[in-house]
Amino acid sequence: MEKLSGGLKFYKRMKYLSKFPQKKSPWLVFLVIIFFITLYSAFFSISENEEVDKVPISEIQKLFKENKIEKIEIRGDHILAILKNSEKKSAFKLPQETIADLGFSNSEETKIEIISSESTKFWINIAADVLPFLIIIGVIAFLMSRAGKGTANPFSFGQSKDKKFDRRKKRIKFTDVAGLKEAKEELTEIVDFLKFPKKYTKMGAKIPRGALLIGSPGTGKTLLARAVAGEANAPFFSISGSEFVEMFVGVGASRVRDLFGKAKKFSPSIIFIDEIDAVGRQRGGPGFSGGHDEREQTLNQILTEMDGFENETNVIVMAATNRPDVLDKALLRPGRFDRRIVIDRPDLKDREAILKIHAKNKSLSKNVDLKRISKMTAGFSGADLENVLNEAAILAAKKNKKNVSQTDIESSVEKVMMGPERKSRVLNPEEKKITAFHEVGHALVAHVLPETDPVHKITIISRGMSLGSTWMMPEEEKFTTSKSKFLDEICSLLGGFAAEKLIFSQPTTGASSDLQRATKIARKMVTQFGMSDLGPVVFSDQSDSFSGFDFSKSKYVSEDFSKKIDELVFKIIQDCLKKTTDILKKNLKILEKISEVLLKKETILREEFEEFFSEKKEKKTKSK
Repeated sequence: MEKLSGGLKFYKRMKYLSKFPQKKSPWLVFLVIIFFITLYSAFFSISENEEVDKVPISEIQKLFKENKIEKIEIRGDHILAILKNSEKKSAFKLPQETIADLGFSNSEETKIEIISSESTKFWINIAADVLPFLIIIGVIAFLMSRAGKGTANPFSFGQSKDKKFDRRKKRIKFTDVAGLKEAKEELTEIVDFLKFPKKYTKMGAKIPRGALLIGSPGTGKTLLARAVAGEANAPFFSISGSEFVEMFVGVGASRVRDLFGKAKKFSPSIIFIDEIDAVGRQRGGPGFSGGHDEREQTLNQILTEMDGFENETNVIVMAATNRPDVLDKALLRPGRFDRRIVIDRPDLKDREAILKIHAKNKSLSKNVDLKRISKMTAGFSGADLENVLNEAAILAAKKNKKNVSQTDIESSVEKVMMGPERKSRVLNPEEKKITAFHEVGHALVAHVLPETDPVHKITIISRGMSLGSTWMMPEEEKFTTSKSKFLDEICSLLGGFAAEKLIFSQPTTGASSDLQRATKIARKMVTQFGMSDLGPVVFSDQSDSFSGFDFSKSKYVSEDFSKKIDELVFKIIQDCLKKTTDILKKNLKILEKISEVLLKKETILREEFEEFFSEKKEKKTKSK
């Protein structure tokens, strides 16, 4: 048993020692050298710094003649006399003086020993000369390594800054990614190829060299790429496009070579380049594309590496961008990025599925209706939905609640959309009244018109830049919009402006954002959707669907047609304003009644809002 316990102790010690880094660090070698030099100097300084009486050489000569010295040690110019009573005395002689000149001679009572100090002096002199340089070099290397952590290490310019995700850690799979059914189907083929490449090569199929994920920010492009690596159980190298570009020309190309070299060693593997438009922009193109030597060299190296793949390498490049319109054509051709997968914003069912995934680690109340939340969050991306639930959890914890309630989630939706409540912004009674009539004007017109979405909530609580808000929540997801719906939306947007003018005889600046949105819809109806007397002709370039950059000012529109477009846009706005004003005049009493209630409660929900119109219907039926 003792031998067994001893063996276990030895095993534990060896296991502990095995945790130390296997590579010899230059810092460790440097510290060992300094340690031994210091130890060596300290060893020799002990003998020199020992407690000894320093006396003139004449006193030692006198003691020698009196036979009081037991031993004399001569080390260079230093003389140490050890007396018979164990006392020690030291003195220095001239370099040219010999033992005979000093009168010392071997006798029976006094022993004389000469110790050579040439080797000691040699090593001490070497240490004294080399040690300062070692310290200076060490300090410089330390400063450079510290600087390298914050910026670019001068000794590793050409190395890629990729992040390799370990397969032993928890992997993300397609089940962890909600929605995106079509995108998953496209990427399932890539997963199958990484698992069983011979099945495809036997049929003469070529490797899909690359897959380009195109979508708005926050739609899950990076998450989907990691899910592909998780499903295939393959190494995943992730890097951002901006990390290739450096101030020194040629560094980006070197990092591309290093990255692809690493991926080939661990094949089958996946390289994921996020925001590839940082290096993949059009080369030498006009306008915003421009030219940049370092970026173009990096792009050329990426193109070369993708063309240089062998069929047996089993390395697939996945890239993500929200600006596909600015990418170089050579990058998009078949043989490089064979697959282009568009990742849309989630629809109603996908939003509910995403909310369920992010709600797994949240303590939700039983009354939480995620389907209702998904209806409220039309147009939200996956990242936005995750942020909504996170903000709701923070709000519930702030109130010392045990669970996240439906109210907390709805408040977080408002916060994500419009910003936090501006409790410090206190409106005077007149401004508060104007805001109430403004918001009720939106809601009333939207309720009367058939093509608008149902009113969900009216509030005059200030959030972000707005003094109040009217929420209209769609009952179902729609992917096309008719002309009548556009016109009804313009009418509901003008409801606040018309209510202010009807009640207070003049509008305020609070309607500025509504007027901008209404004018934008009207202009798109004329210039892009063919919903005017000008016919089915497009008079402006399509705005970029991912970046939001607007190219509405087209060079193809003549001055004559530009004038006609402005006239038609003005006519649409004027017709909608007249229709909106008529609706408000017919329902003036309801407008005033709802506004009074809103001033008292500050918030009116859908059920309470619709009760005002049910009362009106009941009165009509009784009068009949």
